[in-house]
Formats: sequence, structure tokens, C-alpha cells
Amino acid sequence: MRRYRLIRAVLRLVTVIYSRVQVEGVEDLPAGPAILCFSHQSWADPFYLFGRLPGRSRMYFFGPQEEDMTRGFRNRLMRWGGVAVPYQPGKRGLMAATRRVEELLGGGATVAIAGEGRIHAGEGLVLPLLEGPAYLAVRSGRPIVPVAVNGTSWLGFRRIVRLRIGTPIQPDGAATGPTSDEVERLTVQTRLALLALVADFPDRRSPGRLGRWLTELFNDWPEGSRPAVPPRAPNLP
Repeated sequence: MRRYRLIRAVLRLVTVIYSRVQVEGVEDLPAGPAILCFSHQSWADPFYLFGRLPGRSRMYFFGPQEEDMTRGFRNRLMRWGGVAVPYQPGKRGLMAATRRVEELLGGGATVAIAGEGRIHAGEGLVLPLLEGPAYLAVRSGRPIVPVAVNGTSWLGFRRIVRLRIGTPIQPDGAATGPTSDEVERLTVQTRLALLALVADFPDRRSPGRLGRWLTELFNDWPEGSRPAVPPRAPNLP
């Protein structure tokens, strides 16, 4: 617990010094356990969430897909603080990680998941979501809380980073299990909520050399490098 509190305190200080952080919709955060499904543009997103969201319950992050959590600064920090629920590439260990998430939720914790499964470029964009958050919500009976992270596409010094919390989305209490229809419904509804939350945030120009270096320091682009920001258009699920 000491390590957990220390990391939260350090990240709170670092994020408030480097960025102008705005947190909106705190009143929508459930008092009990929940699944936070957040939009994902940067390696720094989990650190802003961890450092700035209210600590109503202990927070964990599901889904670092790593072969070895002892490699790399981010992985070592999350492992040291005991806040990661990782699994290996190729989804090895995914079932064990899923069971661990259910245990954490049952114990009153909050679990945050990057529902897109990867980073993207574009403040108003939300990629199609993976089914993991909805699946876990139905299995556990806990709500999904959409959280839009904006302003991290480029980490410019003293630029605004906004965390906007949406209305919790409840799984169907009458469902007898994670049926494909219910998982699809929750997945679509969560993405639509995220799209509405990010819609008004403008794309920003790239910052100076330091900001560009910090932004790309740990970013892992599936394309091999940062893609161009696509033109804004109506996003469909």
C-alpha cells in the first residue's frame, strides 16, 4: 500500500507540474468497483488516470501485453507498484488475468482498460473497441465507466490534458452470462459514449523538441511510426 500511495503522489505532482489537467464528471464515478474504459492516444494516459482521478477505490490496469514486466521503465514502475494485471503476447495467460480482474472487482477495486487495445492519433477519434471491457462487465455485474483522455496525443509543456468521465453503463442484470448480444451491446454503447466525450476537443500542433521527444519516448505504434491524423468525420460503431 505504501508503494501504491507513493506512486499516486508522485504522478499527481508530475502531471500537475507538466500539464494543466482538467478532470470533468467526477460525480459520475461510482463509489464502488467499476471498469474504467478509457480512450488511448499515448503511453502517458494510464499515468494521468492514476495520478489525477479520485482514489475512491484502489485502481489497477488490465492488459499490458508484455513478455517480461521487468523490462522498460513503465513496466517496472507498474510492477513495483502492484497495479498491473498483465498477460503475455498471443493472449497467453489471458484467462488467469481475467480471473484476477474478477477477484479484484469482487474485492472492491476499480480496473482500468484501454478498450481500443492500442494507441491512435487524433483527439476526436475512438477506434473500434475490443470486447474485453464488456465481457468483464457482464461476468462481474459491474458497470463500465467511459473515460475520455484528451490532450496526450502531443505532450506539450503546460498544455491542457482533459480527463472527462461519462455516465456509467450498466450490464443487463437479467443476463445469465456474457452472451454475444449483451457483450456487443455494451461494446457499441461504450464506444458511442467515448465518441461523444472526445468530440469537442481540437487536434493540436506538435510541440517543441522536448515535447515531441517525450511524446514518442514509449509510444508503440503498430504502423511502425506515428500515422497521420485522419480527417474528422462522423464516427460509427
